[in-house]
Amino acid sequence: MPDPLSAPTFPDVEGWYVVHTRTKAEHTAAGMMKSHLGIETYCPRIRFQRATKRGKIWFVEALFPSYFFARFTPVDSIRAVRHSQNVLNVVDFGGQLAHVPDEVIATIQEEMEGQEIREISAPLQPGDAVEVTEGPMRGFRGIVLSLHSGEERVRILLEFLGKQNLVEVQAHNLLSDKSARSLVSTPPRH
Repeated sequence: MPDPLSAPTFPDVEGWYVVHTRTKAEHTAAGMMKSHLGIETYCPRIRFQRATKRGKIWFVEALFPSYFFARFTPVDSIRAVRHSQNVLNVVDFGGQLAHVPDEVIATIQEEMEGQEIREISAPLQPGDAVEVTEGPMRGFRGIVLSLHSGEERVRILLEFLGKQNLVEVQAHNLLSDKSARSLVSTPPRH
């Protein structure tokens, strides 16, 4: 039985580990670690649109909020990694660092299409819940019934004034309720 008072031992083999950061500081922490410590980092991010009071706005967020991956040898670098700017800790389970196999990183990179920042867009399909982002119907929510004119115009069913109304709007004036993160592993439609 291991002595609970002894210092933890760390692997002396290089590998990928999960680094926990302050909120919205993943990219900054990864960049600082790479530039100051020379440690390879991977912080996949997504770029997507979201409806705001000002209309559609582009956002860039970490694919894994408050986490990124770093490739290092724990026995040599754990202290420097843990004390890097914006880093809270290196993820462990019961004292064992959370090692991420190379194949998992390769799969994530493949889903990110080899990009650090992948632009995510949700192609509209009948049955999708949407929000109108421009024009007099702005802020109204509806359901896509059909696509017309090469998907430039969309017929949606809106509920307002106590009844359901069929409205046709420009596709670029609609925003899907699909989560951007849920679309990362979905291949783009051509």
